Amino acid sequence: MNLLNPADPTLLPINPELNKAIETTAPMELPKAFPDQPLAWALAAEAAWKSGEVLGSYAYARVGYHRALDQLRKSGWKGVGPVPFAHEGNRGFLWCLAALGRAAKAIGEEAEVYRLANFIVECTGTEHNLDLSWVS
Repeated sequence: MNLLNPADPTLLPINPELNKAIETTAPMELPKAFPDQPLAWALAAEAAWKSGEVLGSYAYARVGYHRALDQLRKSGWKGVGPVPFAHEGNRGFLWCLAALGRAAKAIGEEAEVYRLANFIVECTGTEHNLDLSWVS
């Protein structure tokens, strides 16, 4: 038993249909086709950010984050415990957290920036390749 982190990792399902659609569908269209998939929202958040749409990125990431929380709870997550980045199904959730933090920083929502950065670390430790340069 691991006394430092007693919870088993939560592994969200991988959606093969979404993975296939990513190859041929514009990122902003993915949430329409896959509204329950955090990865679809994360990709839309990234596209909005790259287009200079900070509030749009924030909104897409926020929706994806909440969709992911629903899925995590259905998968047995109790609000604590590892959600490893190494598992492909978890990446949409974690990318949403990072995108939300980045957008929160851009609009001056400092408390949210630190809450999200801490949440990412609580879920992944340091085992991720997320860009956290927005935390400073």
